[in-house]
Amino acid sequence: MLRTSAKIVVIFFYSSVFMALAGCGYLIQPTLTQSIFQLEKGSYQLDKAHATVLFKINHLGLSTYVGRFNRVEASLEFDPNNLAAAKLSAAIDIASLDINNASLTETLLSGSWFDVQHYPQAFFKTTSVRLLDESNAEFSGNLSLHGVTAPIVLRIHFNGAGNNLLSGAYTLGFSARGSLQRSVFGMDNLIPALADQVDLEVFAEFQQQ
Repeated sequence: MLRTSAKIVVIFFYSSVFMALAGCGYLIQPTLTQSIFQLEKGSYQLDKAHATVLFKINHLGLSTYVGRFNRVEASLEFDPNNLAAAKLSAAIDIASLDINNASLTETLLSGSWFDVQHYPQAFFKTTSVRLLDESNAEFSGNLSLHGVTAPIVLRIHFNGAGNNLLSGAYTLGFSARGSLQRSVFGMDNLIPALADQVDLEVFAEFQQQ
């Protein structure tokens, strides 16, 4: 009888702990502002722990090959009442290329592709911003990659912003999509077997400073 009672107590204890932990998600979920015009003005820095930069390229017409860069730094100057003056700048560490294939990674970082020894970073800096609607904008800018600087356009979708209880910082999040022609940047190996067009996707959170 005592063993049965003890088992019941243990089951009740762990059930209570599980329910409490399950409820924590609701406690830390911030109330988000989703209109660009309601976001807070300020200087923001990228939360590196919550940032992803992906690239996608068609492979032989058979599939889409996906890679990412693991080390990125970025800053954002933002005023919802003067969005045209917003400034986004980012630096990507090319050596942080991650494609889950050590041999291919070494090839891509070599002189015949990214040539990381001579061009260790890629840079993006806005030149203009155009508001599309309350949640979307186009950030036009210059991308410097492989020794070449050329314009690209990123379409930004603001997911919202709020007080992040985990970090204690007001945080805004967005996703971005864009594309480039790699031949423009002097990386024209194996076209068209490997597509000239490279699609970019960015997922990021920025913390107000």
